[in-house]
Order: sequence, then C-alpha cells, then structure tokens
Amino acid sequence: MSVKGKTAVITGSNSGIGLGIAQELARAGVNVVLNSFTDSDEDHALAAKIAKEHGVTARYIKADMSDAEQCRALIQQAGTCDILINNAGIQHVAPIDEFPTDKWNAIIAINMNSAFHTTAAALPKMRAAGWGRVINIASAHGLTASPYKSAYVAAKHGIVGMTKVVALETAQEPITANAICPGYVLTPLVEAQIPDTMKKYDMDRDEVIKKVMLERQPSKEFATVEQLGGTALFLCSDAAAQITGTTISVDGGWTAL
Repeated sequence: MSVKGKTAVITGSNSGIGLGIAQELARAGVNVVLNSFTDSDEDHALAAKIAKEHGVTARYIKADMSDAEQCRALIQQAGTCDILINNAGIQHVAPIDEFPTDKWNAIIAINMNSAFHTTAAALPKMRAAGWGRVINIASAHGLTASPYKSAYVAAKHGIVGMTKVVALETAQEPITANAICPGYVLTPLVEAQIPDTMKKYDMDRDEVIKKVMLERQPSKEFATVEQLGGTALFLCSDAAAQITGTTISVDGGWTAL
C-alpha cells in the first residue's frame, strides 16, 4: 500500500482505537502524530517507542479536542497532514430528560465539532500536497441508535453526514473522506469494565462478554484495534482511491440486524 513516508495526524491516540490505528499505520511506514489533552511523559515516551519500533517519525502534540482553536492548532503544529484520523471521543449515558447540558456540550464538541475544525485545517495541506485521506471514526451508533446515548448518537450521525459532505467537496481531487463505524471494540477502557460487570450480573467473563457487552453484536466477538488499524490502512491505499463518502462497518454484523 503506497503510504510509506506519508504523515498521519490521529486525534485521541494515546490509547485504544486511536493508538491501534497509529501502530498499524506506523508499521506500514507512515509517520504519525499522536494526540491527547494530557501531555504526560508517558505520551511522549509512547511516540518515541513507535518511532523506534517502526523506523518512522512519531511525535506527540497536546491539544484539547473540545477547543476549536486547539483543534486547528494541532494541524498547524503537525506541519504536514496527508492522513487525518478523527478519532477523539467521550461518552455519557443518561435519559434525555436527565442528560446534563455540560455533558451534551462536551460530547458534541469532542466527538463531532473537533472533526470539523481539524478537517477544515487539514484540507488546504492535502490540496497543496496533491493527495489526502480523511478518515472519521464514527460508530455503529452513527448508523443506528441505542437508548440513553442521545449526545453520542447525535454526534456520530453528524460525523457520518459530514464525511459525505467532505467527500463531495473533494470528489474531483485525489482526496477521499470515509467513516469507519466500529461496534464494540476490546480497548483497555472496555477491558476495565468487565470485572465490575461480572460482579453486577454474577456471570463469568465469557457470559458477560457474550450476553451483556456483545448483546447487539451478532458475531459475539469484539472487534480489535488492529482490525480497525488495518481498515484505516486500506482506506489510505491506492485500492481505495474510488472509495469516498461512505461508511465501513466493523461491527460483527450489528448494523445488519
């Protein structure tokens, strides 16, 4: 896949899906820019580790994805942005009539608005370079809904819609825009929830995974961060040059129901 030497900026990438995508892109020879709002020694060490393991340039840049100016500054600080992976996201669960306004605003800002700001800043760089890929990490909840997740579902549906707009605006250029829609993914955050869920339902690990966590995922298996990284890598390849403005579900059949 012809991505060696390209530079990818991945938001929310010091763990979980974002880090998995960064690792897979770096393995293919892509230089990567990691991001989070923490700016810890561990964040910078993680970038150094990726650089050493894969022989690429890897940097960490702090930016708070709830802040429009910082979203745009991230792209400017990166210098080059051939591949933009909008991955940053948070979640809160509550009935809509009890949903805290501050949580709604934060989820919309981080999960959706940030992708608008980073994309707006990245497109001129892609056009100047004559090539680009915008990959938005949406969700199965960008295509369907669940109760008590009003802000998350709204944001992810918005991401899918914005992806289509970017694709249409760049349709006659060597730039594509697509959304990956994961189902449940086994990330450290999800892994940490398993013990408490086992206690709550008095179930063993396998029962919790299949009957509770993966109730809506027909495969009854988690997607992996490596699979999502591979999907992103494919979308960056020449094979995907005519794939734009669409969604790719990595959800074990969830949205086929």
